[in-house]
Amino acid sequence: MRDFHLPGRSPVLAVNGICATSHPLAARVAVRILEDGGNAADAAIAAAMTLNICEPHMTGLGGDCFVLLKPPGDERIVALNGSGRAPAGLDAEKLRAEGLAEMPLNRPEAVTVPGAVDAICKLAEDWGLLGLEACLAPAIRHAEEGVPVAPRTAFDWQMHAGTLQGVARDYYLAGGRAPHVGQVFRHPRQAEVLRRIAQDGRAAFYEGEVAQDMVDALCAQGGAHSMEDFAATACDYTVPVSGDYRGTELVEHPPNGQGATAILLANILARFDIAGMEPFGAERAHVEAEATKLAYDARNRFIADPDHTTRLEHMLSPETADALAALIDPARAMPDPRAASANVHRETVYLTVVDKDRMAVSMIYSIYHAFGSGIASPKFGILLQNRGAGFTLEAGHPNEAAGGKRPMHTIIPGMLRRGGRLLMPFGVMGGAYQPCGHARLVSNLVDFGLDPQEAIDAPRAFADAGELKVERGYPEAVRRELAGKGHKVVVPEGPLGGAQAILIDHENGVLLGASDPRKDGAAIGY
Repeated sequence: MRDFHLPGRSPVLAVNGICATSHPLAARVAVRILEDGGNAADAAIAAAMTLNICEPHMTGLGGDCFVLLKPPGDERIVALNGSGRAPAGLDAEKLRAEGLAEMPLNRPEAVTVPGAVDAICKLAEDWGLLGLEACLAPAIRHAEEGVPVAPRTAFDWQMHAGTLQGVARDYYLAGGRAPHVGQVFRHPRQAEVLRRIAQDGRAAFYEGEVAQDMVDALCAQGGAHSMEDFAATACDYTVPVSGDYRGTELVEHPPNGQGATAILLANILARFDIAGMEPFGAERAHVEAEATKLAYDARNRFIADPDHTTRLEHMLSPETADALAALIDPARAMPDPRAASANVHRETVYLTVVDKDRMAVSMIYSIYHAFGSGIASPKFGILLQNRGAGFTLEAGHPNEAAGGKRPMHTIIPGMLRRGGRLLMPFGVMGGAYQPCGHARLVSNLVDFGLDPQEAIDAPRAFADAGELKVERGYPEAVRRELAGKGHKVVVPEGPLGGAQAILIDHENGVLLGASDPRKDGAAIGY
């Protein structure tokens, strides 16, 4: 139990349903949909579409999504892949000939066809009760009337406004500047697109005027996108992957998402007595950092488009975790995880909803980097993602950029099961941090018995790009000790990720919702 003398928040308890998102307006929209007879799928759609307006730097119609869904009265988990593909004309060799060693971030080559709208339409058709018109109505209203910019959103907007290019600056800046806290952001042209989707479904987005607007914007900058690329977009149902962490099953979306990375990382950590360490001491942070380096190295080697991913079983096997855990020196940071693991490997916004029938949706929805590619369509102001930056230009790699392929994705929704029953849908935002965040959250719950809100509030560290990013929530003494082990310790400019979770207390019939204070969001129940 938290110390009530100190700042913090309690988990939100409710019986009938909860939505946890990174913005309270989106959470309120979802709960209203539940109260009006919708289910968790309807509520998730309504919240996601509202987040387009509340956090346009994070997500939007020009992005992708992944979904894990547990039906009511059934403990199976369904995975829906709403990630788009590269245009047929994308050519890695051409990019290498330009002298590029990696995919660009802010050019049309980085823009894969948005897949989220197709997945949202599929989710409504297959699992919803109310239909698209009712689910999109709140987002249409907020896009027209506007939403006051919240503090964390304003912080991010200011930091990344320079990404916006051309007409995108007209749609997403006010007088050439990022909006300040409390300033109302409106997007009536997006309301029009949503209205068309509500009436005509996916065709309103992937065919005709709206699609042509996006294609024209990309081709004007040299993109290879075509109307045929947009019309061919289709989401897929897939089979989740999972792994056990000390009696709790971690369920993840399969590739091209990086969920298997979180499972491998948790498997490595399970080889150590994490529960016997100080929860927020240097020993745990060090072991987690070393395990993260090794798990992410495996991700970079193997995860790609589902048709090209190699050796997924190897990533998830206990033997792989054993071999990688043995490489970790408890006293010293490893400088090069790729070299260390060579012998072992031979040959994102997040939201979750649970309803009164215990249907659960875990959805993550993103345009990748803040403001995506920075390219927006001129007529409707649809900001286009830069998911193609997830490809590699390494010739022959499973994740090599090519037309029609899906890139490796950072966004991963998660769920936990215990004893065969759903325990908690959850997600951790924050780009590359997400697998580390999943493993960290699970460990906080399982190893230290924290409730979902405490587990989310706890300080974070992340080994990334040769640095160990350590939040200010850690004492300075811990940072010094980590530096002494050879880590290049830095305090990140912004916090690491953001998380949402809903724990299902089956014994008492109660839901516990948690929302990350690192974001503007809330868990709201009824």
